[in-house]
Amino acid sequence: MNTPDPLRRWIGDLVDGAWDALQGWGRIRPDSARARRFRAFGSGTVICFPVSAMFGERYIELGAGTIIGPYATLSAGVSPAHELGDTAVVSIGDRCLIGKGTGIVGHDRIEIGDDVFTGHHVYITDANHGYDDPALPIGHQFAPSRPVRIGAGSWLGHGAIVLPGVTIGAHVVVGAGSVVTSDLPDYTVAVGNPARVVREIGAVQPSVVREAGEG
Repeated sequence: MNTPDPLRRWIGDLVDGAWDALQGWGRIRPDSARARRFRAFGSGTVICFPVSAMFGERYIELGAGTIIGPYATLSAGVSPAHELGDTAVVSIGDRCLIGKGTGIVGHDRIEIGDDVFTGHHVYITDANHGYDDPALPIGHQFAPSRPVRIGAGSWLGHGAIVLPGVTIGAHVVVGAGSVVTSDLPDYTVAVGNPARVVREIGAVQPSVVREAGEG
């Protein structure tokens, strides 16, 4: 039986309004019970609803004014029961914007500086699978974790992947779909798989900034 158009519109508006309300209620804010599980959860920071996966919060630090988009994965350790001692495994700085569907998966150390923005569906990890034993499923084998660092003010485009052991400098642009397998220096633009520097941008000197502000 066909639903009459006015009723269909009314139901659609009701569902849309309920979903908007649910997204607001489901956000994790500094005063949320879930926020108290984190090692640090800065003022004005929000994790949007819904979350795809989140565990190991006691090893995760979030700075102030940071927004983590919906459907994100944020984890420390291989499982919720993984004990990692009294240390921060994942640190995200102040005023960051982590795009929808992004995964940040830390086993050892992932450090993201202040004012880092990402597009949607970016993946950042410090761990990978090994292949030492051909008789054992690869998913059960782990290579040694290697720390990842992303410098302040950088931008990672849609679908970028950052692999273990990589340091991305400050004010770096990583193009959409790029796979970062090696270090990228400050003030550069990198694209491709593997990501390669295609442009260097000189850092603005403090004296230049002061002179611009005096004009």
